Amino acid sequence: MKIGNILDHKGEGVVTIDIGQTIKAAADAMAHHQIAALVITEGAAPVGLVSERDVVEALAAHGEHGGHRPLRQLTRGDLISVAPNETIKRAMAMMTHGRMRHLPVIENGALAGIVSLGDIVKYRLEELEMESNVLRDITIALR
Repeated sequence: MKIGNILDHKGEGVVTIDIGQTIKAAADAMAHHQIAALVITEGAAPVGLVSERDVVEALAAHGEHGGHRPLRQLTRGDLISVAPNETIKRAMAMMTHGRMRHLPVIENGALAGIVSLGDIVKYRLEELEMESNVLRDITIALR
């Protein structure tokens, strides 16, 4: 299965935040939308990701002033992302090895969506349940 299948089920809406904003603004946006990560953009281009973990690390390292730091300081080089035609297995490996819970989905240089580890687990569980039901139906039919 492909990452695009997950986006088809969950939708492609992604909450983004401009690179010029602060960590506090990102925390406010995550709280408002009840999500755990935002894609950082510069203009329309995705350039990074800010997560709850980043907010906690900034506050732990810089105290109350951590929230005033610009998101630009969180971007660490190349944005790690996947394409919609990437396999779920490959995305899971990337997330596991990179210790990431969210992956932006980029198609032709544009942000197409975001998938979380929870999205992948949910999709895999639904897939396994469907396979189990088919096998059960085949077993019943053969009796």
